[in-house]
Amino acid sequence: MNHVTQHLRTALQLAELGLPAMPLRAGKRPFGNCTACTRSVCGDRPHMLAAGPCECPAPCHGWAAATTDPDILTSPAWAKAWRQAAAVAYHPGGAALTVVDLDNADAITWARESLPATKTVTTTRGEHWIYLGTMTSHNGVRPGVDIKSAWSYARWLGPGTGRMALLPDVVRALAVKEVAAVASAPTAVVVPARPGDAVCRHRTPTYLERGIAMGEQRITEAASAVHATVYRTFLAVLSAHGWCGCLTENHIGRLFTAAQEKGESLRNCEDAWHNARTKLGM
Repeated sequence: MNHVTQHLRTALQLAELGLPAMPLRAGKRPFGNCTACTRSVCGDRPHMLAAGPCECPAPCHGWAAATTDPDILTSPAWAKAWRQAAAVAYHPGGAALTVVDLDNADAITWARESLPATKTVTTTRGEHWIYLGTMTSHNGVRPGVDIKSAWSYARWLGPGTGRMALLPDVVRALAVKEVAAVASAPTAVVVPARPGDAVCRHRTPTYLERGIAMGEQRITEAASAVHATVYRTFLAVLSAHGWCGCLTENHIGRLFTAAQEKGESLRNCEDAWHNARTKLGM
């Protein structure tokens, strides 16, 4: 059995179990199935809606591409992705599950001391502890610990062992603590000036201040699709103010703080900033 048949068969088996499945390319990254998602410029997240299928031409990208529909999994639109696939992933939140991703031995020791026993899957570097219940996904809630549930995907590494327990409050509390720990500024985010732009093109400093304030307001007032709003706001700010070298760490920190107060992690902010710069060719 070649890898194409094996990966597709695994995805179809997951779909039968109610686990929305999708192919992964090398590096455990999703495929970009539309122009807007090519090379992960959308941040590997559906950038049109906060939940449910993305509005890009189906199937889209990231967790929103995961499906239990065998007709989609075997469709011509996915044929190339399966030929290039290195693994299969699933959307835990779409199956009412939460994966606590433990990346090292210290994280595993902490879990064994702090969390109720549940179904466990061995990974390359650690373990996945899988609970019944859904929550918002967060990375870095503790050293070596990520939470993958809604708006996320996890690599399928087998059925695991043990009996699945209900999602405990201690795991939900980790995400609350992670959101509350808002960093004042990102690390090592630099916006280079475009060659030849020795003089700022802004008419007055007020123009830049207005742009940052509007960005903060746009993020703060987002009632849904926060991931999308943050990425688009970063893109707009960089497009208008990123080429002349006037953006400072203070300006960027204000945008990151607004995003984190809406529930985005620092890592998500940095990813969105990086992807916006990549989109603009910075």
